[in-house]
Amino acid sequence: MNISKKTTNILLALSVAIFLFGSGYKLGEFKTTKASDKAVKNENTFKNVDFTLFWDTWNSIEAKYVDQKKVDKKKMYYGAIKGMVASVEDPYTFFLTPDENKQSKDDLGGKFEGIGAQLGLQENRITVIAPLKNSPAESAGVKAGDFINKVDGASTKGWVLPQAVSKIRGKKGTKVKLTLERSGKEIDVEITRDTIKVESVEAKLNEKKQGCDTICDNVAYLKLNQFGENTVDEWEVKVAEIKDAWDKKTVKGMVLDLRDNPGGYLESSVYLAGEFLPKGKLVVKQESKALGDKEYLVMRTGSLLDIPLVVLVNKGSASAAEILSGALRDHKRAKLIGEKTFGKGSVQEALDMRDGAGLHVTVAKWILPGGDWINHKGIEPDIKSEMKPSEGNTLTRETDTQLDQAIEEVMK
Repeated sequence: MNISKKTTNILLALSVAIFLFGSGYKLGEFKTTKASDKAVKNENTFKNVDFTLFWDTWNSIEAKYVDQKKVDKKKMYYGAIKGMVASVEDPYTFFLTPDENKQSKDDLGGKFEGIGAQLGLQENRITVIAPLKNSPAESAGVKAGDFINKVDGASTKGWVLPQAVSKIRGKKGTKVKLTLERSGKEIDVEITRDTIKVESVEAKLNEKKQGCDTICDNVAYLKLNQFGENTVDEWEVKVAEIKDAWDKKTVKGMVLDLRDNPGGYLESSVYLAGEFLPKGKLVVKQESKALGDKEYLVMRTGSLLDIPLVVLVNKGSASAAEILSGALRDHKRAKLIGEKTFGKGSVQEALDMRDGAGLHVTVAKWILPGGDWINHKGIEPDIKSEMKPSEGNTLTRETDTQLDQAIEEVMK
């Protein structure tokens, strides 16, 4: 069997992130390598496994199932593989059909059709990590931390992330009904899918604390939404603007907003950390018996090494966002303000299989510079600050008390 290999250090969300947008997934740190071929293992590998039961079951379904229109050999084939992979009982180890694999890659490109929600797993339940800004999900009132109990009436109990993607994502103009659980209560929302375009980086050079008059000092504000394919290029443009303002003393400091950021490419998180940390500093360490231990160090000289910095995090900050915020915290480069982060510290290897299928396999864990393994624990902020917008309302700048607190901290 020819296997095109792509190493994915999924820390997604995305993380799985996987970048579950639209709903896609991407909680993870993705590291791409050159494709390589692997030969089929010798049949002696299976000499102690009797496949008679498997084929007996296959043949019985094929011959006897009452509705032959539903006997799809391709689905049976992929379903058998999914079941095999699921047997390890790790929600971040999963098989992707060709369509699902394509969707996961499209997510990292930042454009797709769906509802615009980043999904993850909490307690093995499909969970909204965050709705995207100006997305159908946000407009419908979907919030970070919502459990998705049903999709179009079907229970999500036992679902893996790709299954949730395939059910929630769809063509522009079509609708999907989600049954959400929030604070112990179920809420039904109907969402019309649309084309979702995600900008990785947003920036402002004149952010002020609410209530300040014109004499208030300006703070640079940079919102990082994901660590995708275009993140580094977008980051360079915005950082150049901030660097210029810092050199001209028109800003007094900077707030890096990683709230509701589900993760993405590993290299992006390491590169971005290098904007603020000196060359040679440890960003993250990977521990693995299969791949060996590896340290990811800052390999460049950044532009913002001395700007006063505060980082905003919340329960939607996952994976690569946790690596970046954790590294800045551990090296005492920035204070973290907000809520405890998502907590995903495992590493996956992403394989491109034959016919366009994919496989994500947990192969390692990642450790912060200070030695913390944050899996299932998350990162506690230096300064806790919770926001609870009133029911049915979306967070606005006027109600963003966390950002106000971050600006106040930068100006100290």
